[in-house]
Amino acid sequence: MADINPELRLGTRGSQLALWQAHAVAVRLQEASGRSCRITVIKTSGDRLQEAPLSDVGGKRLFVKEIEDALLRNEIDLAVHSSKDMPAMLPDGLTVGAVLPREDPLDAIVLPDAVSMSFNDVVAALGETPAIGTSSVRRIAQLTRLFPHARFTPIRGNLDTRLRKLDSGEYDAIVLAAAGLRRLGMASRISARVPSSACVPAPGQGIVAIEVRRNDAPVRAAVRLVDDRESHAALDAERAVVEALGGGCQTPIGAFASTISFDELELVAVVVSLDGRRAISGTGHGKPADAAAVGASVGAQLLADGAGDILAEADRSQGAVEGIQP
Repeated sequence: MADINPELRLGTRGSQLALWQAHAVAVRLQEASGRSCRITVIKTSGDRLQEAPLSDVGGKRLFVKEIEDALLRNEIDLAVHSSKDMPAMLPDGLTVGAVLPREDPLDAIVLPDAVSMSFNDVVAALGETPAIGTSSVRRIAQLTRLFPHARFTPIRGNLDTRLRKLDSGEYDAIVLAAAGLRRLGMASRISARVPSSACVPAPGQGIVAIEVRRNDAPVRAAVRLVDDRESHAALDAERAVVEALGGGCQTPIGAFASTISFDELELVAVVVSLDGRRAISGTGHGKPADAAAVGASVGAQLLADGAGDILAEADRSQGAVEGIQP
């Protein structure tokens, strides 16, 4: 007799945070559907190229490509990602089947030795020319407006590695997603959360996404049982902005959607030049059920206001750094 609840094969990266996310999904699926998961660790190009800046090696999609390939080859049944690592356009045949409830979406500034203070005090304490570790084009573009003379330096590696580099004196501060620190029990390392008014988060930041094959009805039905609708609507809106702008993962685009009343979604998005001097922002409202349309509308608004020129310039600048002709 066939098992009515066969084991699911779950693909994930092998980092500490990725495994936390995979186990969180597995537990929820077991509880909701009765289906257990066998976790398969898949090493991605992004994991193998730990020392190179993301913009030099193809952007964050390198953290999902091999996992998506395994999903398309039917080697796994579902993939678990940090949704901000996913490309705006998924490969044909794949879809986001569910998301977990969103953790803190904001960026966090981390100082050495677990110092905690207000955001304004952190800005003052860092002074005029701090050395700040981050590999995010989005963060650099926005934080340059707060720290115009800062030296932004790429930092890669797992969370422990980054914190060790900070505490050893390689940086005055590093900027990370608050969600990852909280999920791994390191919330005490957050010196200050960066308000979205100062740095709009990355699309999808703080959201764990479950990617499945579009035509796999049994798995789609199983993961739907753990879907957080509010977080899923926010993700749909934020990803629609990126899609409308034609942006990838390593572009200076911030987008953050939140539910401001029972049946209203607010979306704030920004495109900032790499030097921080130009910023174009847009805001949209709508029902959560229309989240993707809200995102597309805000993206179109940004383009109409000149965001395309900023993004084209950013592409040219990064291409010049990489030795690629625009």
